[in-house]
Amino acid sequence: MPPAFAIIAFFFLTLAAGYFLIILKYIQGWGALAEWHLPVKYIPAVKVTIIVPARNEEENIVTCLESILNINYPKKLFEIIVVDDHSSDATFLLVNKFAKINPQVRLLKLTDAVKNGKNNSFKKLAIEMGIENANGELIITTDADCIVPRDWLLLIASFYEINKCSFIAAPVNFYQENSFFEKFQSLDFIGMMGVTGAGIHTGWMNMCNGANLAYTKKIFEKVDGFQGIDDLASGDDILLMQKIAVRFPNEIGFLKNKKATVLTTPKPTVKSFMAQRLRWATKAANYTEWKITFILSIVFFYCMAILISFFCSFMDGPKWFFLFTVLILIKTAADYFFLDKMADYFNRKDLMKTYVGSQLLHILYIVVIGCLSNVKKQYRWKGRKVR
Repeated sequence: MPPAFAIIAFFFLTLAAGYFLIILKYIQGWGALAEWHLPVKYIPAVKVTIIVPARNEEENIVTCLESILNINYPKKLFEIIVVDDHSSDATFLLVNKFAKINPQVRLLKLTDAVKNGKNNSFKKLAIEMGIENANGELIITTDADCIVPRDWLLLIASFYEINKCSFIAAPVNFYQENSFFEKFQSLDFIGMMGVTGAGIHTGWMNMCNGANLAYTKKIFEKVDGFQGIDDLASGDDILLMQKIAVRFPNEIGFLKNKKATVLTTPKPTVKSFMAQRLRWATKAANYTEWKITFILSIVFFYCMAILISFFCSFMDGPKWFFLFTVLILIKTAADYFFLDKMADYFNRKDLMKTYVGSQLLHILYIVVIGCLSNVKKQYRWKGRKVR
């Protein structure tokens, strides 16, 4: 019977090989994904409704709205609906004042009335309210703490009109980093964009980010909106996307163009970062696509294997340290080539200066969040305790 170490080492190295192949697939998928360019002499025709759910965003909402109103798109073809979600600060007053001088901006207020006497997902409810009141054929969602680039809407609208995609995911990046920790988040997030684009293009997986998302009002109604996933606080993006993918798998696309990238700021503290990632991780149990769950499991167990081999090297000699060295070198090399490619595309090569430290943080947070998400189902979000 083989010694225990040999069996464990074989399992750990199998995880490493699987991880390496997954990253290679992402690199190939991102490279094969054609960049979308604005067609020559393109004249937009589609009417768009941009929905911005907002709760206690007095520090960000005006900047967000100003960036949207500054986009290069015919004013008669887009409207902005801000849905105030029980804000206790000046958010409602600021948007109301803004709406009075900008007829393209409409303000709705989410009342205290909730479905069936209770509600766990106020954001989904806010988006539903926005869609019910939307005049646009194409719905675009973004967050109140985001800013959008000038050609953002032109790129999305042209992609929609020409490719006939009913659901479009587009890039989101962090900016204005003030510390190593915030730069780590930016580098990690850029990697997520590569995974998102490559996953959609290859058909491997459907992921997206609600800060830069577009879908038709018709497709939302055809799948009965958030029905069936409205018991979860988050999931207004990925869970909706996967719901649509079940019935309309050929109508989903990723808009690859850095000029379509929505920007937001990273979390300033470890506590806020952990809360954000825990919120993302807890909805993973509700993913309907087994490939995502399988890939996430490989990533989690691989990072766990690295930590286990590291700690065992202090107790059981050089063989564990050798295994640890092999495991971390494989991950470090695979991640470097992928993230360097993504950082280059988004003109953020400066982030690669944090790569070594970011790699160590990535391994640690994957294990911690992976463990917590399986035992901690409730968390605080926007001042509420939800699940």
